[in-house]
Formats: sequence, structure tokens, C-alpha cells
Amino acid sequence: MTVDLGTPFLHWRVERGVAHCTIDRPERRNAMTASMYVGVRRAVQIVNGSPTLHALVLTGTGDVFCPGGEMGGDHADGTFGLEAAAAFGNEIVPFEAIRNSRKPVVALVNGLCQGGGLLTALVADIAIASDRATFRVPEVRRGVVDANYAAYLPAHVGVARARDLILTARRFDAAEALAMGLIARVVAHDDLTAAGEEVMREVLRGAPEARWQMKRIVNERYGNLDRMSFDASIGSAEMIEGFEAFMQRREPSWVPAGYEADARA
Repeated sequence: MTVDLGTPFLHWRVERGVAHCTIDRPERRNAMTASMYVGVRRAVQIVNGSPTLHALVLTGTGDVFCPGGEMGGDHADGTFGLEAAAAFGNEIVPFEAIRNSRKPVVALVNGLCQGGGLLTALVADIAIASDRATFRVPEVRRGVVDANYAAYLPAHVGVARARDLILTARRFDAAEALAMGLIARVVAHDDLTAAGEEVMREVLRGAPEARWQMKRIVNERYGNLDRMSFDASIGSAEMIEGFEAFMQRREPSWVPAGYEADARA
């Protein structure tokens, strides 16, 4: 089955009725362009519309799963450019498509996982992480009001931990992510692919409709998603300053004197 996901940075293959979508943009540490985000949505759509595909696996390459969206303005890999991302806001990202997928979506977190990558792991049906994986919620450092995190994180880790992760933007490892309930399993890095195959064998033995209904009920714990706040922050003065500061490797203007990082975060 040949599939074009609209960008050269997403690779598609099918093994025994399971589709695999791999993020592969090593020169930008797998940062997601608008076309890449749409391509992941397209992968979910293809799996759900196919009578011969049973599930989707999402993973990355090298030591990076996904760090989130491209912040350098380089969105020239496909149909959707930076202007489209700004115009469509939350509609361009795949998180609700993954969350609402009738067919199972498994995330194999092979390394660095933050921003949109961490959201992908949160809404996947099962997220399995390499013991080398690291995590972070950096959105407030960039001036982005990501309502996805405000909805999803408390349901996984509780309100106190969600506030900690969102407001401090601190890094944490796979062991802590597992302990707080953010991901389902941690395995040795070299065993990640095999662990994914074993999970698929377990999951696909379940009845499809019963599996979907159970998933739907569990997902109600996420509550409402405030898309308006997220969309309003796209292109805001804070977001522009946050992105420029990141690209220029400096502190944003809102950081008070004396609170600058000793080293780049």
C-alpha cells in the first residue's frame, strides 16, 4: 500500500495490517512543520478508513521522538506552509484525530519528547517510552496558551503535577513520566520496537467496537478543550517574542532581571 502523507519527513510502511508512521527530519531534530502535522492527521484518517489496516504506530528516528512544532519558519516541505499554520491554528494539529481514532494508535517514544510530541504521546491509546526518553512542556516559555495541555495533563497526572510541569517547563525522564502516569510503559531502548509489537498483539485481540466504546468513555475524563484561547495566542505578541527569543538563544523580554537561566534551557 503506497501512501503519500504530503511531506518527505514522514515515512509510511505497513506490516501485518498495522501502519507505521515515522517522523524523520534529523537536520531539525524532528521538529514538525505544518505539513508534517497534517500528514499525521492523514495517517490516522487512512487507517480508520481502511478495511485492511487495524492500527497505527507513531515513532521517531535517532534519539528524538518529536520536540513539537518548527519554530524557525522553515515550513517549505509540502502543501501547508507557515501561513496556513497561522491561519488554521489548532485545526492543523493531529491531537484530536489521534484521541478520537476508532482504531488503536500506539506511540513508541524513542527519545526527546516535548511540545506537540508529548501531546501525541498523551492522546495515543498506549505510549511506550525508551528508558532514554526525556520529556518537557515548554509552551509557556514560548508564549503559547496550549489548551491541550490544560485539558490533558491534569487527567493523567493530577492538578498539582500538571501545574508544576506547565509552569516550570522542567525536563523529566522516562522513569518519572511512568511514575506520575503520563505514559503507560518504559522499556530498554533496544527493546522498544519489540515492545510495540507485543502491545499490538495484545490490543488487537480485543473486540473493535467494545475497544472503541471503552476508549470513548475513558477519554471523557479530558473534559472540554478551550480552542479559542489557543487560537488567540497564535500570532500574539508573546508568542512572537517567545519564538524570536528561542531562535536568538536569549531570554524573552518578560523574564525579570535576576531570573535569567544560567545556561540555555
